[in-house]
Amino acid sequence: MRKFFLLGLVTVVTGVGIWGCSQGVNENSKTLVVYSGRNKKLVGPLIEQAKEDLNLNIEVRYGKTSQLAIALLEEGDNSRADVFFGQDAGALGALEKNQKTLPIESKILEQVDSRFRSPEGNWLGVSGRARTVDYNTKLVKESDLPKSIWDLTQPKWRGKVAWAPTNGSFQSFVTAMRAIEGEEKTLEWLKAMKANDVKKYGNNVAIVKALGRGEVHLGLVNHYYLPRFKKENPDFPVAHHYTNKDAGAMVNVAGVAMMKTTDQKEDVQKFINYMVSSKAQNYFASKTNEYPLSEGVDAPTLQVSLKELDPPEIDLTKLSSLEETLKLLQKAGVV
Repeated sequence: MRKFFLLGLVTVVTGVGIWGCSQGVNENSKTLVVYSGRNKKLVGPLIEQAKEDLNLNIEVRYGKTSQLAIALLEEGDNSRADVFFGQDAGALGALEKNQKTLPIESKILEQVDSRFRSPEGNWLGVSGRARTVDYNTKLVKESDLPKSIWDLTQPKWRGKVAWAPTNGSFQSFVTAMRAIEGEEKTLEWLKAMKANDVKKYGNNVAIVKALGRGEVHLGLVNHYYLPRFKKENPDFPVAHHYTNKDAGAMVNVAGVAMMKTTDQKEDVQKFINYMVSSKAQNYFASKTNEYPLSEGVDAPTLQVSLKELDPPEIDLTKLSSLEETLKLLQKAGVV
């Protein structure tokens, strides 16, 4: 399975040509190479600002987080990467587990709550991403909203719930469920959802669109997609709902790690420190609608604060067991 999984993702990486390097890099000067699993449209402006503020020459290679993590494992000591910027803790943890990362300075790590960084100090969350159960406000009464993700398996929700099983954030959610409730209970939930005619979509955006059209009543997504729709249409008939202490309320992170292959440790530390600076943290809050993780920076406008959420207690490094999650999803027949 591991060999197939690795080869499959590497084929995707090389086959679609995901690399997109910034232009105008002077090859004779020192260049910080960032492998970014964050979308260029989302973080490109921030990285451009970092280049200017830090006076660093930065080259970015964009791709999907899982694909880049696999590429880094395959490249090994031959990789040019100095920094990995991933969209979830699972990929960061996988690189740490495979000893591809180096410790980040404690003075930088301590700017972020211990829940959102590696206990070993090898990766650091820079923005938070909460799981939500979004719902169509015209089709679902607040009093009928599910108290837990297990409620979604009830007959009254048959054919009315959406998920995106091939999406990375959904797979991290399932990995969290495995860590919290165990393999058997997670498999039971997946099979029950499938039996309850859950609707499959390609990604979170497609789910939110479907909710707005009334195609489904509820959708399992990340919190920051809905604000984009609300900005375009304040009357968009979808709202967030949060469960309590189950995987449906998990707070994951996008984060950064210093790669073992770097020969620019000082510049990498500067880059990582910049990502938890008030300037970058405000960028995440205002531009990507993610939760800032450094103290003293406010949550996105009209967004429930992190302190008000009731997520499960989970070591985010446990989200690195993606292969086992993929096996479970296949066993349940949902991918």
